[in-house]
Amino acid sequence: MRATYRVVSGLIALAVVFQAAMIAFGTFGFIHEIEDGAIFTTDTDPPNAGPMLHAIGGTLVIPLLALVLLVVSFLAKVRRGVTWAALVLLGVVVQITLGYAAFELPAAGLLHAVNAFAILTLALVAYRAATRAEPSPAEATGDAARV
Repeated sequence: MRATYRVVSGLIALAVVFQAAMIAFGTFGFIHEIEDGAIFTTDTDPPNAGPMLHAIGGTLVIPLLALVLLVVSFLAKVRRGVTWAALVLLGVVVQITLGYAAFELPAAGLLHAVNAFAILTLALVAYRAATRAEPSPAEATGDAARV
């Protein structure tokens, strides 16, 4: 289960990087199209793939991975694993909230971007916690000082 915890937390970190790449891809795509004279409306066809992939990753893939990490954390025996998984999930909930809020209050988009770095950091800390050696039986029971 430790390996599963490590893989899922690593996938979350990679998914956050993918999210940043997709929003940059979409933004630069819009800029390129506008410089070529395009006008964008809600009926523009074909839609820009960057924001679509960003939305799918942010509302479906990453939340699912965060939930899986939390469930796995109860079985993985990673030191502070449940805490890190819960913080990742909390960060994802805040991220989704900020993402939707940014449509009404664009300044929330700034916090949305900063929070992405927090999620990335938490996922990497969780990953690192799962790569550390398992505690010895004496350390696990608190008898390490007596050994």
